Amino acid sequence: MRTAMPAAPEALTVPEVMTALRLSRSKVYDLMRSRQLASFTVGRSRRIAPDSLRAFIQAQIEENAA
Repeated sequence: MRTAMPAAPEALTVPEVMTALRLSRSKVYDLMRSRQLASFTVGRSRRIAPDSLRAFIQAQIEENAA
């Protein structure tokens, strides 16, 4: 019996966001601390919803287009 794998993760880790944005670990944490990139904790782990990452990228595009 096969189980279906999810198409995309529901939450990203900090290293995954680092790779996606090509930023350092400290910069990603700075973005979360300044609330530019929304995140949540599960236990001691920090996670970022893919929608939050997309919203951050879109906000950066709009900010730099002006």
